[in-house]
Amino acid sequence: MATPLTLKELSKQEEKFTPGHRLCAGCGAPIVAKMVLLATDYPVIAANATGCLEVSTCISDYTAWKIPWMHSAFENAAATISGVETMYRSLKKQGKITDEIKFIAFGGDGGTYDIGFQSLSGAMERGHDMIYICYDNGAYMNTGIQRSSATPFGADTTTCPVGTCNPGKLQKRKDLTKIIASHGVPYVAQCSPSHWGDFMKKVRKCHEIKGPKFLNVIAPCNRGWRTQTDDAIKMAKLAVETCYWPLFEIENGVTKITQRPREKKPLVDFLKPQGRFKHMFAPENEWMLKAAQEAVDEYWARLEKEEACFAPAAAEAPKAE
Repeated sequence: MATPLTLKELSKQEEKFTPGHRLCAGCGAPIVAKMVLLATDYPVIAANATGCLEVSTCISDYTAWKIPWMHSAFENAAATISGVETMYRSLKKQGKITDEIKFIAFGGDGGTYDIGFQSLSGAMERGHDMIYICYDNGAYMNTGIQRSSATPFGADTTTCPVGTCNPGKLQKRKDLTKIIASHGVPYVAQCSPSHWGDFMKKVRKCHEIKGPKFLNVIAPCNRGWRTQTDDAIKMAKLAVETCYWPLFEIENGVTKITQRPREKKPLVDFLKPQGRFKHMFAPENEWMLKAAQEAVDEYWARLEKEEACFAPAAAEAPKAE
């Protein structure tokens, strides 16, 4: 029987991701990993792409993981776990393994949107029974805050610095969630640690669906975003409430918004606390704020149309508390 998703019952669970790791204070990534494993009642094996979560949680003979866990290269976490899953199916068919084991790959946006996209796309297309979790902090934070294709429009990074010639990153971020959905996989979703019930329900749902699943989870980085140390959950919540990071799922091609903000806040509420967007509030860059808001509004409107088109009989998403 699955553990009820209540704080009381979850607090009784043994933690499979332990404290004492070397991730920055206030980092969003360990919150994501902890929630995923707390929502997992099955035996589980994980692969981890090189990145913040990997380099800070398994050093020499120290590990924060209480599960079988592998460090893969930057680009091949999906390929690594798909190989393990294939061997498991073979051994199970031979009767050498009887346990129901689940397989998860973790990767940051750099190792998922960019460097690891080939192996991720291949694993999704081949149909491996696995979950890929992308903790998206919007840049290559581990190696020095370089821009990735997940970096939002206007952000100041070390490879698209704000100056007289450039007002930060001028390209829109890649819509990886929809790209993975276009592979025809049974389940993809966007999640946020600020909405832990929605997030953990989606993890549970993934475990009960056969085939490849993909969860894209926002993971605020106070160092790269230039926010206060204790602002991770606050920023994740603002990302949802402004619809910068809408919470939705696409199950067998059907789009459903899983959390609809009670009141859609202006995007500036999400941008203003972040030092990486400070320049956008200069009078000469007012056009950037307008462009960013228009992009968010357009995406949200399209998402609502997709929900209405593909799931006209679906119940409306619950209003946020």
